[in-house]
Amino acid sequence: MVSLPRPSVLHGAVSAPCFCCRKGKDQFDNLEKHTQWGIDVLEKYIKFVKERTEIELSYAKQLRNLSKKYQPKKNSKEEEEYRYTSTRAFLATLNEMNDYAGQHEVISENMTSLITGELTRYVQELKQERKSHFHDGRKAQQHIETCWKQLEASKRRFERDCKEADRAQQYFEKMDADINVTKADVEKARQQAQLRHQMAEDSKAEYSSTLQKFNSEQHEHYYTHIPNIFQKIQEMEERRIVRIGESMKTFAEVDRQVIPIIGKCLDEITKAAESVDHKNDSQMVIEAFKSGFEPPGDVDFEDFTQPMKRTVSESSLSNSRGDGKSEPKFGSKSKGKLWPFIKKNKSPKQQKEPLSHRFNEFMTSKPKIHCFRSLKRGGAGPEDFSNLPPEQRRKKLQQKVDELNRDIQKEMDSRDALTKMKDVYIKNPQMGDAASVDHRLAELGQNIEKLRLEVQKFEGWLAEVEGRLPARTEQPRRQSGVYEAQNASGVNSCAQDRESPDGSYTEEQSQETEMKVPATDFDDEFDDEEPLPTIGTCKALYTFEGQNEGTISVAEGEMLYVIEEDKGDGWTRIRRNEDEEGYVPTSYVEVYLDKNAKGAMTYI
Repeated sequence: MVSLPRPSVLHGAVSAPCFCCRKGKDQFDNLEKHTQWGIDVLEKYIKFVKERTEIELSYAKQLRNLSKKYQPKKNSKEEEEYRYTSTRAFLATLNEMNDYAGQHEVISENMTSLITGELTRYVQELKQERKSHFHDGRKAQQHIETCWKQLEASKRRFERDCKEADRAQQYFEKMDADINVTKADVEKARQQAQLRHQMAEDSKAEYSSTLQKFNSEQHEHYYTHIPNIFQKIQEMEERRIVRIGESMKTFAEVDRQVIPIIGKCLDEITKAAESVDHKNDSQMVIEAFKSGFEPPGDVDFEDFTQPMKRTVSESSLSNSRGDGKSEPKFGSKSKGKLWPFIKKNKSPKQQKEPLSHRFNEFMTSKPKIHCFRSLKRGGAGPEDFSNLPPEQRRKKLQQKVDELNRDIQKEMDSRDALTKMKDVYIKNPQMGDAASVDHRLAELGQNIEKLRLEVQKFEGWLAEVEGRLPARTEQPRRQSGVYEAQNASGVNSCAQDRESPDGSYTEEQSQETEMKVPATDFDDEFDDEEPLPTIGTCKALYTFEGQNEGTISVAEGEMLYVIEEDKGDGWTRIRRNEDEEGYVPTSYVEVYLDKNAKGAMTYI
């Protein structure tokens, strides 16, 4: 009887790598989650920097808009105000804030290029690298799992063949012991047992070979492939950490680079603030608004104890005409009169004269002619600036003369250039026609001639004003004396008679003459008009000394009644009480007209 070895003893030789494979797979899953988290952190930091750049851009834009908002507008009154040191310092601050905003734009640009752009490209590369590493890991994992499956199949086949050989051996032994079985059946059972035993041996050899191969692959997997892949993933992760740290350092460096320039901007603002000179600004205000009027003389003593004609005081509140006539007052009978047709109060001597004598004197008196300069309409004021105080008028006229001289120089330069061009054309006809510039030269000549006439006109007015202004070393004179001397010249002095009641303003009329009849007591007898109604109130912004006929003196802060608003000539008629009324410059008072008054408006 043939005895076959039992192959079941080989079962213990098979190693079980399932735990190792599962452990390796778990580690890959953990690493995959961690590296994805790292990429998410990087993308979050990119988003943070991008929002910071947007904030910097928005801040810079708002700073620029703020600086532009407060910049003086060209050819406006604001531009003139920037001649003071304080306003120039403010303008310098606005300019520096514009540069300050530019540095925040630089921060935004540098962060966008050095951090956001670079990290965005790096994240794309990192994702590709990570994908490649985990692809290699999954591929190695799949390979070792395939080897494990092959080993398992070989093992099961070897086990099955061993069991079948064991059963064939037992059947052969049973047939061999049975005496009733023929020899042929026993031989057949023996051959079958030997065949199964051979198959088991073959399966054993195959299983042994597969096991050795698997062990080799497993060793290569866990000691070579997987460590290499893990090492690459680790290096990738470390590079990511280093890169985000460098980006944070760059984030700080970008800010630090502009700090010196921002410091210079702040230093310039400080320097501009230190340049503010209150004395200089005050002097500029004095030069800008000084009027050139002479201060009033002393007030004469009026002796009321003597039974004689009351002398008229020459003061800042009343001004004589220098010929013994009394001060004009706006009594109840003359409240409807307008300057310059203002009647004078009657003296005691005049009150005693018969009415017929005064009527004959009125009819035979010689009228006085007053000339008025033509004015520019549309709120621009007179062309000769006669609505301004003497000093301000002189400055305006000087500015106009300088401006015209500059225009003349420009025209002359253009004419010289065209003359040279014409000479070139004459010498070289192929370059152009010399006759083509004649028309332009003629136009320039006409323009220059017109400008020169304008200069002569304004220089005449300037000489007139400078001749009228008192010298610095002269004693102050009464403004009324100057006004009286001007009126004494009659028709020939009409250019000097265009003053308004305070000696500097003119009534807005076209070039025409108007007859002024001397006011006599005849007017008082026949002019029995109703007083003008009150149309509002006003507050004196400045003190005004009405030294001339038709004006009234007011003190700063005084409240008065308005009986006639400004008609466009720069004067407002006011009333203090029943016996005192007259004209004041509109710019000296703040008017509050009643709502029911026609054409009510407020002059400030």
